[in-house]
Amino acid sequence: VIKKNPSFKNKIIKYVYEENINFTKLKNIYDKYFGKILSIDKVVPKEEKVFNEKLSYSKASVYKDGVELKVDDNYLVPNLESGIVVFMGDKEGYGNTIIIEQINGIDVWYSNINTNDIKLYDYIEKGKLLGEVKGQKMYMVFQKDGKVLNYKDYI
Repeated sequence: VIKKNPSFKNKIIKYVYEENINFTKLKNIYDKYFGKILSIDKVVPKEEKVFNEKLSYSKASVYKDGVELKVDDNYLVPNLESGIVVFMGDKEGYGNTIIIEQINGIDVWYSNINTNDIKLYDYIEKGKLLGEVKGQKMYMVFQKDGKVLNYKDYI
């Protein structure tokens, strides 16, 4: 289609390469026209590790665009809401960062954590283990459509 329609090619370039892909919108379109993912995909293998925790911290304070959370040593970080990993890497001032685009369209940054089992574009269920905090500080940022949201509404 791209070879025969230059207008379509320009739209693909614009929405895929120049703007942020919104996986939540793609999922909603897919669900609308093709239905939900088959339940067979939800079968849990017997060897899967069990981890289903909630976020816990002793102190929260404003940090840059988000929040700094004081946590215990070796704190295991749970995912707040199901979503897709859209970024993994170092962010200046935050350290090693994982960004998850949640099914509700909110991007959540989990920073200053080590992870080994997660890869880019993995689908992560709510409450599942993301990684382990380096030290006792974890940073989080909440964004939607490029706008920073108030962290107090989400933690």
